[in-house]
Amino acid sequence: QEQMVESGGGLVQPGGSLRLSCAGSGFRFDDYSIGWFRQAPGKTREAVVCISSDDRLAYYADSVKGRFTISRDNAKNTVYLQMNSLKPEDTAVYYCGAHPRNSYALMDERGYDTWGQGTQVTVSS
Repeated sequence: QEQMVESGGGLVQPGGSLRLSCAGSGFRFDDYSIGWFRQAPGKTREAVVCISSDDRLAYYADSVKGRFTISRDNAKNTVYLQMNSLKPEDTAVYYCGAHPRNSYALMDERGYDTWGQGTQVTVSS
């Protein structure tokens, strides 16, 4: 059974940092690109960052460039999202998803076929 599990969310003050993890199982992890998406209350889910299956390419939303960094360890079937200089507007539920090779762009959630349950990130003083 294909599964994605996020962890690492929590409450942090503005300017602080968090590291999210996304562990995949039940599928060949290194065949999939992995993306992080987020959904804030009252808003639609948006793409944050994604990383290609071979770890060569990463794409970031403009709102997080220079603050967030994605990485992956295929030996551990895990992708990490390092979030620095967090802002209140980063508050959301963060989801990771697995993107097989298809015609959808990596930042397009329609290309993802397996999702985690989400982890809450709250940035507040």
